[in-house]
Amino acid sequence: MSVAGLGALQDDNDAQVETLAAQLYPEMRAIAGRLGRRFATSETLRHTALVSEAFLRLRHSPGFADEAHFLRTAALAMRQIIVNHARARVAAKRGGGAATVEFDDDLPAFWGDDERLLALDAALQALGALDPRLAQVVDCRFFGGYDEAETARALGVADRTVRRDWTKARAFLRAEIEGGA
Repeated sequence: MSVAGLGALQDDNDAQVETLAAQLYPEMRAIAGRLGRRFATSETLRHTALVSEAFLRLRHSPGFADEAHFLRTAALAMRQIIVNHARARVAAKRGGGAATVEFDDDLPAFWGDDERLLALDAALQALGALDPRLAQVVDCRFFGGYDEAETARALGVADRTVRRDWTKARAFLRAEIEGGA
């Protein structure tokens, strides 16, 4: 394929991402809001910033099959952003040398411990190597905030399959995290 052809493909992908992001911005913001409440994110990683950073990452992704595929990929991108942010905070806490200032909104965080978040990410990567669909279910349910029906639609499986996979994935992750602690 010629260089001009590659540029045209990139322009098409950028247009698709921009169109989907514009249409699905409220849903992406809702995902970011759920993640912000679930994880202790600092002032530098608020909802709008998380959506914007995910959007920048999505621009470099190949085409999307449908809206569910786009939202699933957006949730994964947001997960990666939060994990990278946690890694940076852990590194800073362990001698990074720079002073950090955190702003609280007095909302309790479900997962306020960066080390536990990194342990979850490592366990999720191990789960993905073992069974990718189980990892996708966790991405949709835990990081995307989807319910069983939404996860089933996003993955193209039955609700019962999601329920079974969610149970298996949680058991695996619990064993990995508690065994690695």
